[in-house]
Amino acid sequence: MTPTPTPTTAAATRPPGLRDFYENPAVPVASGTPRSRRQARMLAAALRGADRPQTIVDIGCGDGTAAATAAPHLPGHRLVGVDWSQDALRRARTRMPDAVRGELTGGGLPLATGSADAVLFSEVVEHLVDPDAALDEIRRVLRRGGHLMLSTPNLAAWYNRALLLAGVQPVFSEVSLRAIHGRPGSEVVGHLRLYTARALREFVTASGFDVVRLRGAPFHGVPRPLRPLDRLASAARAPWASILLLHARRT
Repeated sequence: MTPTPTPTTAAATRPPGLRDFYENPAVPVASGTPRSRRQARMLAAALRGADRPQTIVDIGCGDGTAAATAAPHLPGHRLVGVDWSQDALRRARTRMPDAVRGELTGGGLPLATGSADAVLFSEVVEHLVDPDAALDEIRRVLRRGGHLMLSTPNLAAWYNRALLLAGVQPVFSEVSLRAIHGRPGSEVVGHLRLYTARALREFVTASGFDVVRLRGAPFHGVPRPLRPLDRLASAARAPWASILLLHARRT
């Protein structure tokens, strides 16, 4: 007779879930520095002329690299980092003084309603099971007219269009948390959702924001010979770019 496993045994044999995945120190927790710099410059332009220091919350701050990159472009303003991963927060606190633990659902952000002037949301939305709840929570903590600076990979990037025509899984998409299958690349980063420029604009608008600007940015993982083409595609039109950079304001 096979013994019934105890709760402890069952937990020990359960496959790792998303929480375990993101607590793994080997999982990348920082987006590209050039993209962080572009996003910071966009926010600096939006905050120009502010009559007081602004509170900027970096949600999904990871190891703090993005906030450290943004800080020189945002002098005089307060940067607060929020992440779920304890490992990421330990590293973030070496780069930024304010880094706290929080979640994006059910009032999980440790911030008062309307207390933030701006939110940096850099390549987080594609990792979420419930992006609607996340945007609701971001809207809660932002003051009316507050800024949302969101970046995410583009499902319709120029090379993904060609890959799909060839029957190849698009770059940025993942069918497993254990390995890459059916597409170029080898690094698993936990992408659950991908957006085109049109879908991202509609999603953010439906969540209670006015889209101010949507532009493109290159992707550091593009092979070196193709990077000039990637830069050209990103500069020409956001719908073809590797990365989407969106600026919106809370209604």
